[in-house]
Amino acid sequence: MPVEVRIPTVLRPQTGGAAIVSYAGTTIGEVLHAMVAEHPGLQGQVFGPEGHLHRFVNIYVNDDDVRYTGGLDTPVADGDQVSILPAVAGGAA
Repeated sequence: MPVEVRIPTVLRPQTGGAAIVSYAGTTIGEVLHAMVAEHPGLQGQVFGPEGHLHRFVNIYVNDDDVRYTGGLDTPVADGDQVSILPAVAGGAA
């Protein structure tokens, strides 16, 4: 069973409308790179220009924010669930 990546509504046009995509990998970096290889429109949404996680997106592996668990080197295992949460901007004017 591969790792499931939950795609937020705002990014689903890039995945052909899929809410969940699945990929094999041993780290979150491997999984995310496989995802953007299949869905190139997600590249700029997930990764910044230098290949690091985009600062305006939060990635969770099972409820743990990867920024605090090793970043792209965070280990993943079959059956893990990954959530992509783009930051929401805005506020009162």
